[in-house]
Amino acid sequence: MRLIREKTVVQLTYLPNVFPVNCYLVEEEDSLTLVDAALPNNVKAILQAADQLGKPINRIVLTHAHDDHIGALDGLKELLPAAQVFISKRDARLLEGDLSLEPNEPGGPIRGGVPKKVRTKPDVLLKDGDRIGSLLAVAAPGHTPGSMAFLDTRNDILIVGDAFQTRAGVAVSGQLKLLFPFPAMATWDKRTSLESARRLRDLKPSLLAAGHGNMVLQPKRQIDKAINEAERSLAK
Repeated sequence: MRLIREKTVVQLTYLPNVFPVNCYLVEEEDSLTLVDAALPNNVKAILQAADQLGKPINRIVLTHAHDDHIGALDGLKELLPAAQVFISKRDARLLEGDLSLEPNEPGGPIRGGVPKKVRTKPDVLLKDGDRIGSLLAVAAPGHTPGSMAFLDTRNDILIVGDAFQTRAGVAVSGQLKLLFPFPAMATWDKRTSLESARRLRDLKPSLLAAGHGNMVLQPKRQIDKAINEAERSLAK
């Protein structure tokens, strides 16, 4: 996996030039938080990256319950039994394979690779505003009903899962980029995604770290453009 460091965050990318799948190590004083768990064959590479940083992974935080974000979860948990696993209360249902919608949710089907045989059970069910070390949990539904983003409060680096993509250009989840259409194809509700994108913009991130694509420094202009494009698309 490719490693790129920006301040307290290390981006790990599997197949960066073909089909980039990212996860992130967030460095605390004496430990690491892993945000997302990439693919099943990435267990060894994730542990090697942690070894390079010289700190243990004590927390595994999931932005949402799609296969390319939880793939290595079971393998990591077997090797790191003391690591706590965090996911939103809503997407914990997806982690169990439950695709049903709540009464107040838009009626479109939940899309994407929802796992069916995950053995790991979350230790903590997150809600908006919770803290995990230096990370602030921010509800960002749309790609899935319970998607979350995580803001490093020390430096305003924002890890967004698939609320945005940066591969083939910055885009709000649900907005198709022909050179990399997969996050859009896996999005549950485009209008909810747009509402979340506006909220994430209000956090004024210093860096945008997405599930697919390179990190974007000082992303305000790109985020504004992506939101404007999504607004025009949904107004048609």
